[in-house]
Amino acid sequence: MGQRSPWYSRILGEGSRPHGSQFHPATEKKLRDFSAQSGRRTDEVVEDAVAGYFDEVLRLRQMLDGRYDDLASGRVKPIDGEEFFEGLRRREDELLKNCSSE
Repeated sequence: MGQRSPWYSRILGEGSRPHGSQFHPATEKKLRDFSAQSGRRTDEVVEDAVAGYFDEVLRLRQMLDGRYDDLASGRVKPIDGEEFFEGLRRREDELLKNCSSE
């Protein structure tokens, strides 16, 4: 019997080592398929995906921090959610009433 490559070499490519990550088989298949379609190694695809994820999380965190700061400083006033949606329902009813009467 020939010597088999480690499982991660079949997924990440020869010479690659895992970073302690294992994927669900369906996700692993998507990764391999995307890698084959794009012509990029799977470790590069994973690296780009993780980098993009963290960029988006950081952007979201900054937005939420800014909104919290606006509320805490009094620059913006919080609104009651139920009150907002009730007003939205009233405006929608009014719009529908006006459209049906035309």
